[in-house]
Amino acid sequence: MGRPEADEEDLFDDRASPTSISSPQLRFEAQRALIWVAIVGLAVLAIYIAQALLVIFGALVFASMLDGGARLLGRFLPMGRSWRLALVALLAVAFLAWLIQFAGSQISREAAQLPQIVEAQATRLFAWLEGQGFAIDISSVQSVIGQLASGVGTVTRAIGGVVGALTTLFLIAIIGIYIAIEPRLYERGLGWMLPREQREDFYVTVSRMAFTMRRLMAGRLVGMAFEGVFTYFMLKIYGVPMAALLAILTGLLAFIPNVGALIAGVLMVLVGFSVSFEMGLYTVFVYFLVQTFDGYVVIPLIAKKTVDLAPALVLGAQLIMGVLFGIIGLFLADPLMAMIKVALERRSEYNQEEEQRQMAAGADGP
Repeated sequence: MGRPEADEEDLFDDRASPTSISSPQLRFEAQRALIWVAIVGLAVLAIYIAQALLVIFGALVFASMLDGGARLLGRFLPMGRSWRLALVALLAVAFLAWLIQFAGSQISREAAQLPQIVEAQATRLFAWLEGQGFAIDISSVQSVIGQLASGVGTVTRAIGGVVGALTTLFLIAIIGIYIAIEPRLYERGLGWMLPREQREDFYVTVSRMAFTMRRLMAGRLVGMAFEGVFTYFMLKIYGVPMAALLAILTGLLAFIPNVGALIAGVLMVLVGFSVSFEMGLYTVFVYFLVQTFDGYVVIPLIAKKTVDLAPALVLGAQLIMGVLFGIIGLFLADPLMAMIKVALERRSEYNQEEEQRQMAAGADGP
């Protein structure tokens, strides 16, 4: 005889599953272990998609530049936000076109000569140090420099080359434009995924981050323009070779605090001393004059009291980001640290508000 058909209630077996844990203590420990496994898994996933996350953050930085420019034009031009964003983008493209037409061929020739000048001057410097009694192996120094130049991290090597760099910049620009056109859309989308009680704090944090980023980028852009233009005229007046190339490098490297100014100064001084001792001293004077005026007048005037980051903290972040992601990580280290600081300050403020509310509720209680 066959097995009789099961009743409907027999289809729902309420017996414990073989995978269930009866002990409350073991179940609690299993849940804790699952949480830690999830955290480790998310950390590993973040490592694998770190380059994509960096591109997205770079797009946010670029969007803040566009948004800041549109807000600035809004003070003088009574037009819609979309038109102001288009005007900012058009001005940026026009500037790049002018720059290429102004010094394109000249810079390409100078850029081909600059590595030879730097190498020759470095060799002379090491030879002078050896003459002063310092034990320096030039071949070892050149090997270390070569390793530092090529060791830009595993993630950057995966997309290395000119094509990869241009593709990354293109993605940053496109995503940044989309975010700048309608930033509230993405802000509401992220807030919608959070619990209701956390959305207000999220919006406050994002608003402060956006304000800080706009002020920070305003200071960076003004500093870049000032350092580039002032360096060009100061070097051109004295007849320093490669004035246009050195000015452009100085302006671009001004985006990187601390490290950028040092690299630009070293290149400027090496080119100066390659001509004569007097010209080398003049480039040293130009470097200190530009950096002093920019650091104590231009930047504090534009973005004072916006972000107060410890120099050692910024240098440490630049070192880590530079090793992991190369030049793009070096450029984005400072904005990333600024955003982390804003988030931590807002979290501390939120916790303090919660404590005050709890104390007030306790005082009003029986």
